[in-house]
Amino acid sequence: HTSTPVAYPQTPPVGGPHAPQFQDCGFYAAPIVTENAVHSLERGAVWITYRPDLPPGELDALRRLARRERLVLVSPYPELPVPVVASAWGRQLRLDSADDSRLGRFVRIFQNGLQAPERGRKCTGGIGTPR
Repeated sequence: HTSTPVAYPQTPPVGGPHAPQFQDCGFYAAPIVTENAVHSLERGAVWITYRPDLPPGELDALRRLARRERLVLVSPYPELPVPVVASAWGRQLRLDSADDSRLGRFVRIFQNGLQAPERGRKCTGGIGTPR
């Protein structure tokens, strides 16, 4: 664990050094601390990041997904290279839309997946107040 910012080689990151506290899963309308989100990935979460200018209908779809799935973390990420990115520990999927059917498949496969070093842990009781 580290308490200093990390220069990750990938945007958004899919693993590596991270904060001692994990980010609670759920939907966030404001950016979150990357190092906390990476800790959530280690615990088996899927982190779905989106550009702040994502259309309202797609934001609603992401909000519903975060409510439905217990290990999904959703937050804006201003420097995102594409509109939506789904990340799990060591895995990533870049998408042009939140409506892409591959997003749900990615979540089903990698949420609490074998790739996560600390899979099986809860994604509540960390930090943050999702909406």
